[in-house]
Amino acid sequence: MSHNVRVRFAPSPTGPLHIGGVRTALFNYLFAKKHHGTFVLRIEDTDQNRYVANAEQYIIDALEWSNIPFDEGPGKEGKYGPYRQSERKDIYQKYAQELIDQNKAYYAFDTAEELDAHRKNHEEKGKTFIYNWHNREKLNNSLKLHSDEVAQKIANGDPYVIRFKTPTDEILHLQDMIRGEIKIDTNILDDKVLFKSDGMPTYHLANIVDDHLMAISHVIRGEEWLPSLALHVLLYNAFGWEAPKFAHLPLILKPTGKGKLSKRDGDKAGFPVFPLQYTNEKTGEVSSGYKEDGYFSDAFINMLAFLGWNPGTAQELFSLDELIHAFDINKVSKSGAKFDADKTKWFQHQYLINKDNEFLAKAFLNLLEDKQIHTDLTFCTKVVELIKERATFINDFWQLGSFFFEAPTTYDAKASKKAWKADTPALMKDLIMVINTIEPFDSPHIENTVKSWITSKDIGFGKIMQPLRLALVGTMQGPHLFDIIALIGKQETIARIEHAIKTL
Repeated sequence: MSHNVRVRFAPSPTGPLHIGGVRTALFNYLFAKKHHGTFVLRIEDTDQNRYVANAEQYIIDALEWSNIPFDEGPGKEGKYGPYRQSERKDIYQKYAQELIDQNKAYYAFDTAEELDAHRKNHEEKGKTFIYNWHNREKLNNSLKLHSDEVAQKIANGDPYVIRFKTPTDEILHLQDMIRGEIKIDTNILDDKVLFKSDGMPTYHLANIVDDHLMAISHVIRGEEWLPSLALHVLLYNAFGWEAPKFAHLPLILKPTGKGKLSKRDGDKAGFPVFPLQYTNEKTGEVSSGYKEDGYFSDAFINMLAFLGWNPGTAQELFSLDELIHAFDINKVSKSGAKFDADKTKWFQHQYLINKDNEFLAKAFLNLLEDKQIHTDLTFCTKVVELIKERATFINDFWQLGSFFFEAPTTYDAKASKKAWKADTPALMKDLIMVINTIEPFDSPHIENTVKSWITSKDIGFGKIMQPLRLALVGTMQGPHLFDIIALIGKQETIARIEHAIKTL
């Protein structure tokens, strides 16, 4: 691998960044860091009709949240800027002209109506119209017209495009780092438009020129660009430039059925397909995001890394540094990767239980403050320690542990019927007397005392433990009962048992 590994992520700001785009960025980032290289963000905003005002900032925010920030790009100018194609407009004309001068491209004046007529004419004969070596000498372009005519048309301001003159009778041997060798017969390719008379290049020309001028060494992009690979390599050849190495990543597929993962799949099954929440400025429609749904960015990134890549070991949990170390572009699969929302939740759960309790408690405190519940970090940390094993998101903490902060006011009907019998109040009153005597008031101590007392009374454990849990929690849920008692304290435990006796 050469020392100067430079890769780029080049999204179009036409809407929010899909997780497929984030994965492309991630694989570029991992590859760059693995080889001590540079990760560049380039904004491909040549398609002004589809441009969305807040999309560029969204892309930048999403990469920052995912903790895969770019080294060079808008706002982080390196020596290869500017990094927005719209600010590079004046660069491309010169290169289009160079191809014309070398007879590797030509001016085409065919109007949309003329091309449409050709298409219809072909369809009637059961053929497909392709603008290439078959017919380019017969159409309305500078290969057929006299040079004076061409100069006159341009002087008159007639609209034109510049088309690439695809070489004929060549077999291209293309190399892909993931897919191996690909062979293409140049005779089947069409003469793609590279430049339009409005002064804007098409994606293909801008892409090649920018990658060359930005010294990009490896182009790692989605599978949907495979059909453009032949043209891109031919353009590098036409300019006499060394082409970068290419790698085309597999698609992220729908969880069920065929095809590419889309926003609709997420809406239908209730999972996000965008890293951050996104509000469509035109329609006001809000799309959910992983961040706002409560996912940790490191869990999200760990999940994405496994969509199409596998370390070849049993390990599934990787920090970003471990991912960088383990990442190998040769281990990226050729076939599409099925998205699995349950697996995403599994990653999130693993990350949650491995996070520091105090860190989780601080986040939980914010939720409690919103509910006007004021408590201290030490108490909150102990609560988190008891309930986090059963949580996936920090938002689950309230549902799993609200009874630590608020005494139950109602009791689960089904459980009450089962646990609270005629002799229960008397037993509970005796239990209060036992609890009153326990010192020191810690979980092992309380457990030993209460269990010895139950054994000495010669009654089933359920007769005490079930109504006791009901009195403290209001339902039959929750962590170890004696941990709950120790944490809420003697006074509160007794008050709750007394309230249950009165109510039930």
